[in-house]
Amino acid sequence: MSEPKPPTPTPGDTYKGWLFKWTNYIKGYQRRWFVLSNGLLSYYRTQAEMGHTCRGTINLATANIAVEDSCNFVISNGGAQTYHLKASSEVERQRWITALELAKAKAVRMQAESDDSGDECPAVPPTSGQGGSCRNSEVQSTLRTLSSKVEDLNTCNDLIVKHGSALQRSLSELEGLRVGGDMGEKMRQVTERATLFRITSNAMINACRDFLSLAQSHSKRWQKALQVERDQRIRLEETLEQLAKQHNHLERAFRGATVLPPSFSNPALGNKGGGSGKGDASDEDDDNEFFDAMEDPAEFITVPADPKYHRRSGSNVSGISSETGMDDQSVNFDELSLASNPESPQPLELEPVRQRRTRIPDKPNYYLNLWSIMKNCIGKELSKIPMPVNFNEPLSMLQRLSEDLEYYELLDKAAKCQSSLEQMCYVAAFTVSSYSTTVHRTGKPFNPLLGETFELDRLNECGYRSLCEQVSHHPPAAAHHAMSEKGWTLRQEITLASKFRGKYLSIMPLGSIQCLFDKSNNHYSWKKVTTTVHNIIVGKLWIDQSGEIDVVNHKTGDRCHLKFAPYSYFSRDVPRKVTGVVTDKDGKAHYVLSGTWDEKMEFSRIMQSSKGENGTEGKQRTVYQTLKAKEIWRKNPLPEGAENMYFFSSLALTLNEPEEGVAPTDSRRRPDQRLMEDGRWDEANAEKQRIEEKQRSVRREREREAVKAASSPEEAVCEDSVNDSPLKTDTVETGTEANEVSDESAHPDNYQALWFEKFDDPVSGETLHIYKGGYWEAKDQGSWDMCPDIF
Repeated sequence: MSEPKPPTPTPGDTYKGWLFKWTNYIKGYQRRWFVLSNGLLSYYRTQAEMGHTCRGTINLATANIAVEDSCNFVISNGGAQTYHLKASSEVERQRWITALELAKAKAVRMQAESDDSGDECPAVPPTSGQGGSCRNSEVQSTLRTLSSKVEDLNTCNDLIVKHGSALQRSLSELEGLRVGGDMGEKMRQVTERATLFRITSNAMINACRDFLSLAQSHSKRWQKALQVERDQRIRLEETLEQLAKQHNHLERAFRGATVLPPSFSNPALGNKGGGSGKGDASDEDDDNEFFDAMEDPAEFITVPADPKYHRRSGSNVSGISSETGMDDQSVNFDELSLASNPESPQPLELEPVRQRRTRIPDKPNYYLNLWSIMKNCIGKELSKIPMPVNFNEPLSMLQRLSEDLEYYELLDKAAKCQSSLEQMCYVAAFTVSSYSTTVHRTGKPFNPLLGETFELDRLNECGYRSLCEQVSHHPPAAAHHAMSEKGWTLRQEITLASKFRGKYLSIMPLGSIQCLFDKSNNHYSWKKVTTTVHNIIVGKLWIDQSGEIDVVNHKTGDRCHLKFAPYSYFSRDVPRKVTGVVTDKDGKAHYVLSGTWDEKMEFSRIMQSSKGENGTEGKQRTVYQTLKAKEIWRKNPLPEGAENMYFFSSLALTLNEPEEGVAPTDSRRRPDQRLMEDGRWDEANAEKQRIEEKQRSVRREREREAVKAASSPEEAVCEDSVNDSPLKTDTVETGTEANEVSDESAHPDNYQALWFEKFDDPVSGETLHIYKGGYWEAKDQGSWDMCPDIF
């Protein structure tokens, strides 16, 4: 069976199909969907992307097409763009080559027809009538000339076909004749038809020569005009980029945010600017930890709802409290928060609020090459990497965990909500707000020692207090419990799993976070997303959050699905974007949340929903008709001079402030952390090493006692001999941090937490450490005899 005829697309037609495109030496050829239309060759990852995302486009009018072998061919426009392509077969390659050559010829012809360089027009800018008539007359004249030449070529082609067929018949008849009397007549006919064919062929050649001469006469003018257009487009793109940066900077300044230097305003963009000169191959290199534009677009689209919904009272819509009610809560909450509850005394009877510090010593300018330390640690857990305090910030991981309460007001508002769906919006905003302090915080917190604690007592100022304790060492785990007089309790247990991959560092928080409300008995739980630190080897460090969070109300079945979009150099979307949908137990959507994890979140009530256009891989996206979006959370501006104070927030500046009456195990009492905050880093490193060695000794002793208690005397002696062997003790702890004991990490901690105990939650079905009580009573009595000596 013969192969199908190669395509000959007419103007307006397109040619589509799958080809293999060379990406890089790691991935090689990757399958892409190519579309040839109007002289442009574009490609996409999937057919579904054609509606919204183009991965690259090359103009065939200025491109060269070269064939490498039976299936491979190359398209290049002079160096800026080069596509190395491979077809599935030689026949398929030939079809593409034919279509590309025809499209290129058509593109060149279309450029000639649209040429308006105006060499024959006056140099003085013409009036509207003169300029238009000059260009139109020239274009019309050129079109008429080219059309006449094309008609000549078509006529000659028809004649050649006609006379060629006649000549072929005559030659066939001549071969069949016997030598006889009519031989002369047949020879005369053959000679006559051959003469006609020669005359027609000459006419065809002359017409082609005239057409070529005419095209060459206009070639220089077309190329010049095209170059002018290219230069102008480049200038416009550069101007537009500068205007966009200025607009973003002015907008941030207008909103009251701290204006930072350009290197801090968008660290991700600043570090990626140098990669633009690599050509289109940059969109294929996944090792940069960037993601292609709209690789996984939003699963829903929001559009304004019909105006009739704005006139309806919220009490008439699905039993949810009115939109005005939510606004009133936001506006009047400052007045309501003056008292811990409606029955509390008047503000004049409250205890005086303690003045907290607003500054810490500026960060010293110590230089240390991070790569020189971490190059031998690729693939290891972060807790196994020996790190000096030069890369730390003067806070422990327990204090960083307590920073989640910076926007506690969201939970206060949630506790006042009558609707569980409305309450879910505030809880979801609270989960996002906990990441706002990380955008510039590239410093590593101190690893807590086993048994270390941290209390955050804000009962008088804010109506809540919290307690953290390091309850496990291998794996490192911290338990946190916060309780508010406004009627909510927050508890979480976080275990960090981290991997260093050379160019970036991924930190995966494990464990669960739970929030309980006293009035409604609603029980929420969720987990954290992955944090990635980029540019470990070269460039300025910057942090990104990516992943998905499901906030679940175990009592009602309500759910909020939050999606943290990873930063993409190629995306047109807002950086650090977060979107979410609040649904009830039946899966019906009621609210849409959108914003960024470093700035603000908004929510909109859904009035109607419908199925919209298909997204990536054919997935149908939902279109939500919503009321006007309202702000639910906004990040507090950083203190003045925050760039010199580790980019700490106002709350973070107070976390390590010395305070009387705290437990001996409190993070504020860590000598190495205190020395680092004071800028005495050399002394801090020495003190850090002493504390780590002390903890290792305590750990070894605890393991020996556990082995003796669990085994017979003979086994105990044998086990002691193993633990005391030089091979074991000499190869374990050298150069590691307090929780970085390689050989001992195989054994779980046989340690009982002091203030927390393990609990199997029957509601969420998860096991975590919860606060068992006694800490605040011990603080009131000043009795800390049960606390171990860890510092």
